[in-house]
Amino acid sequence: DFLCISLANGFIQLRYNLGDKTVILQTFQRVHANGNTWHSLKAGRVGNEGYLDLDGTSITQKASPGMNALDTHTDFFVGGVSSLNLVNPMAVENEPTGFTGCIQEIVINDRELKLTVTDPKGGANVGDCDGTVCGYTVCKNNGTCRVENSGFSCSCPQEWTGSTCEQSIHCSQNRCGSQALCIPEPALLSYICVCGLGWSGKYCDSKITFFIAKFVGNSYIKYMDPYYGKRDLQHSRISLNFTTNQTEGLIVWMGKGEDEDNDFLAIGLTNGTLKVVINLGERISVPLIHSQYSTCCDERWHFVTVVQNQTCIKVYLDEELILFEDIDPHKKYTALNYGGICYFGGFEIGRKVSIVTTGLFQKEFIGKIKDVVLFQDSKKIPLMKAEGYNVYNGNDGN
Repeated sequence: DFLCISLANGFIQLRYNLGDKTVILQTFQRVHANGNTWHSLKAGRVGNEGYLDLDGTSITQKASPGMNALDTHTDFFVGGVSSLNLVNPMAVENEPTGFTGCIQEIVINDRELKLTVTDPKGGANVGDCDGTVCGYTVCKNNGTCRVENSGFSCSCPQEWTGSTCEQSIHCSQNRCGSQALCIPEPALLSYICVCGLGWSGKYCDSKITFFIAKFVGNSYIKYMDPYYGKRDLQHSRISLNFTTNQTEGLIVWMGKGEDEDNDFLAIGLTNGTLKVVINLGERISVPLIHSQYSTCCDERWHFVTVVQNQTCIKVYLDEELILFEDIDPHKKYTALNYGGICYFGGFEIGRKVSIVTTGLFQKEFIGKIKDVVLFQDSKKIPLMKAEGYNVYNGNDGN
């Protein structure tokens, strides 16, 4: 598989192959080689339907039957490759050559690649585009970079401060503890402290411990499974207790949650009903929804267990089997490659549940979770020893 953006005879080309055929898109207008004009380029695909946009003029490739997931377990190259032998002959129109020109502000799946000296894995024959320390976006939040004898300085907008305009003025004198995040509230000319796992209080300076995790919104726990390398991923299992008065919310997401091709198993609530979604490969997400209106949102404790036996999924609610389905009788994909990562209640601060789950779940979980067990482990997972924010002690009965 591959996805390649290249310059061919003055035109921008997008070529990708998902395993069955090569799709080619090309811009209508040429890129003039005057070296003085920056161009904005957007390219990508949704399933096997591609799109290409150059300076606001876009073209699309209609989807046709075939593969719809890109399997690229390789390094990501910008401007060239370490060896021309790595380039698939179908990825470019002519003989592959390295790019000559300037590239900045590359964003892949909403994450910006840092094109600095230290951040990439490797590279060669690459220099700063304008020959100064301001050649890259060194000043954050629309700050203006100025070249100085000692390096550079940033002139910051009114609401920002710091050497690179990275800090809100409302957080510049914050009293948040060392394990907390400062979230500015410009409308109130103030800030709030979001506490790291194991801390509470207005300024997150009170140490706490718990066995029941209380999620209050904008909360999450990210647990790294230490036994992932020894798991039989064709036979997965997760069980937990939860209580809530909300009708929507993501309870647990087993999976990396980084891009659309990651495997996952998710449990949550939709319209007051328990919903389980599983993806074992090729972005085929299979939602399993309890057919009856459940009592999951009655503030009582409920026990849920999801068992994956290759492509057969069983869901138990309060020890009653409520769902049983073979999601792929052909058994094309049978393993849950979840990367050893389990999210509870939501995702990292700033990542919206509706976006990360592509609309499968709408909101973060508000309620309590306890007694989480993975696979056939004899012990519950220690939620207190994970990463997380805005999670509190649910033992107090509030």
